Amino acid sequence: MGTSKKIMHGGQILANALVRQGVDIAFGVPGESFLPLLDGLVDQGNFQFITCRQEGGAAYMAEAYAKLTGKPGVVMVTRGPGASNAMVGIHTAYQDSTPMVLLIGQVGTDMVEREAFQEVDYRRMYSECAKWVGSIDRVDRIDEFVSHAFHIAQSGRQGPVVLALPEDVLYLEDEEKPTGAAHIVQPGLDRQIFADAMKAFANAKNPMVLAGGGNWNAAACDSLKAWAKRENVPVATSFRWQDLIDNQDPCYAGDLGIAANPALVKRIQEADVLLVIGERLGEMTTAGYSILTPPQAKNKLIHVLSSPDELGRVYRPEFAINCSPENFCAALTEIKMGPAYDQQQMQTAHDEYLVWSKPVNVPGDLQLAQIMASLPNAIPRNAIITNGAGNFATWVHRFYPYGGFKSQLAPTNGSMGYGLPAAIAAKIAEPNRVVIAVCGDGDFMMNCQELATAARYEAYPIVLVVNNGMLGTIRMHQEREFTKRVMGTGLTNPDFVKFAESFGIPGYRVSKTEEFAATFEKALASNKGALIELVLDPEVITPTKLLSKLAK
Repeated sequence: MGTSKKIMHGGQILANALVRQGVDIAFGVPGESFLPLLDGLVDQGNFQFITCRQEGGAAYMAEAYAKLTGKPGVVMVTRGPGASNAMVGIHTAYQDSTPMVLLIGQVGTDMVEREAFQEVDYRRMYSECAKWVGSIDRVDRIDEFVSHAFHIAQSGRQGPVVLALPEDVLYLEDEEKPTGAAHIVQPGLDRQIFADAMKAFANAKNPMVLAGGGNWNAAACDSLKAWAKRENVPVATSFRWQDLIDNQDPCYAGDLGIAANPALVKRIQEADVLLVIGERLGEMTTAGYSILTPPQAKNKLIHVLSSPDELGRVYRPEFAINCSPENFCAALTEIKMGPAYDQQQMQTAHDEYLVWSKPVNVPGDLQLAQIMASLPNAIPRNAIITNGAGNFATWVHRFYPYGGFKSQLAPTNGSMGYGLPAAIAAKIAEPNRVVIAVCGDGDFMMNCQELATAARYEAYPIVLVVNNGMLGTIRMHQEREFTKRVMGTGLTNPDFVKFAESFGIPGYRVSKTEEFAATFEKALASNKGALIELVLDPEVITPTKLLSKLAK
């Protein structure tokens, strides 16, 4: 007798395929367009579906989860409006090189191109911010498409992929075609180019290393740090990748972000050989492409990237190396610096960073720099700090020393509303670690509803809301360009303390620096996290500038 084949609907086939890829958690908002998939997940044992309150928050959570764990983040949303809301997280994943798989319900195949209810062509919609967009139009090809998606998301320069799920296909029945987990395909090292490039680096008088980008793992960070300390080479990090090196480590030279340390900028510009590992050298890291001048930088540039498409895109390097950070950094152990190199440079660069990160005083009763600099005395070194976008983030980036790999979750695409969902995802993935979301008032309100998600899944971060009653970054530019002609940047906020308490989360308001330590101690002792509102004088627009002094 022949073996009977098990027939199941497309949603069950898809659920099984996801589990074979190692997926045990997904973030999303349920929709009628993918009900069979939800039905298939019912039978998956310990599979978690985290119900979020808006698709943008769900996509941020999936992106943060992927950053933190190294596994592809999975998000499930419904068609049309749901897909539109989720795009913010997909754009973040694309610019941050984060592996993600977005599953979107779609109109049935018999409805396509009729502008059916909530119909969107996802290939057009996501063409500029996804590595690949596919549509599973046949039930017998579900396993093939899922395998394809997870291979692409994790290969080369990692990033998001999108799969549309026509509703009728999910209801159709067929037998599954079990396919193993995707391979993680990363480029290896061309030994001849590596030898030539590192010979130039070893013989340099003033070399520098700049590390960044999203394709790192713990092994690559450890290899780079060990080699840099052995050879006394300073290592800087790019915008919002400060956790690739423990900031208290003697090889750490600071970060190239917004308003970077002038001493570090000078050191980068004067480096005769600059080794860039994993970082695309985008607008934020290069201060609008001014720190390094395209297309040919004055430095001898060694550029190491997982994607060949990015090499030579803006800057023409002396040595272009298509290689993953892990494979490249493992080979660094062979390299010894030559006699021309002054081995005091690492310590000098770190000392410059320490001077730059000392708290500065500003007008008002709340000294945000002192608060950020005090946090390491109260929390473990492996605490996770998240943030969204806004001037408030300048304080945490400059004055808080990140504790090493996967202690920072921040969007390099400058996306507001990221900090709170990222912190919730971090508490779900790492419930025993301290997680702190640093948010601006405008930034927090973009996804404040996700406090409901935190309460539902008992994933409680500590949330610091810096409240100055305005969209500070935009107001800063507005005052600089059109002095005293203010439009659209003022905010009306809720009572943040009562808002937190409405979800059963302790809320506190701090308006003076000396009030913070005792309040933060209460937050750490809470089993429901906390929200601490930090009332900042609106005049204090950055750590070094006052709003009234911004006129050209």
